[in-house]
Amino acid sequence: MEEKIKIGIIICDRYRTCAGGKCFRSLRNREGAFSRYKNKDVELVGYTSCNGCPGGNVEYAVDEMMRNGAGVIHLATGLVVGYPPCPHIVYFHDYIKTRYGLEVVYGTHPIPQKYLTMHDQLGTWDNPEWQEIIQPTLVDEETRLSYE
Repeated sequence: MEEKIKIGIIICDRYRTCAGGKCFRSLRNREGAFSRYKNKDVELVGYTSCNGCPGGNVEYAVDEMMRNGAGVIHLATGLVVGYPPCPHIVYFHDYIKTRYGLEVVYGTHPIPQKYLTMHDQLGTWDNPEWQEIIQPTLVDEETRLSYE
């Protein structure tokens, strides 16, 4: 039997009261950034916020998630779609990968259509770095609309 993949999720502190419904639904359905786990056994071992800018909880949260066996950290879609998107997301990615040697994935649930539309109008993601960041959470329009 294939070994279980253990993941942690870090969300934006603006959404600290989020119950995780979209993230957990997309994990269960293997949608958005979780589509990478199709036909794989996954266990969520941590879910927390960054603790607000500039992300003081990232260091401590990842330590704990690793103690719980995390091998992959997802930087939640809320860090990508917020207004403005997280100004520290690339740093978080690079820090976690460098400090802990873990795989870091941008995003969790699919980007809801209303956020894609607005960020397209604002030009938020009109550069190659942001295009790479949003790739794991870009899905078809029907799925985007289901995450409104």
